[in-house]
Amino acid sequence: MSLPAPLVALWSVRDGLLTESGVAVYSAAHIGERNATYEVAQYAPGFLLVGDDSGGRGFLLRADDPDSAVFSSGLGDLRPAHFDVVSADFTSWIESLGP
Repeated sequence: MSLPAPLVALWSVRDGLLTESGVAVYSAAHIGERNATYEVAQYAPGFLLVGDDSGGRGFLLRADDPDSAVFSSGLGDLRPAHFDVVSADFTSWIESLGP
């Protein structure tokens, strides 16, 4: 699976992110393990779990779309039909998380 360019661009500046509110964007070293643990390929093929809110909700991107919206879903229900859009794109979402 290819990695979305905006995520790779973030990693070139910092390897992961954890905000004061508990939102985490996974580091390059942890993203594979997180996707395997939550069986994203099985339940949401074509998506990549890129982070979580430290409270049971995950954040996902379409892996093959560099302009993908950011989606949110309960980590126990990774069916794309149940995803909510939280941002039109990854860069805007990162900026909305604050410093």
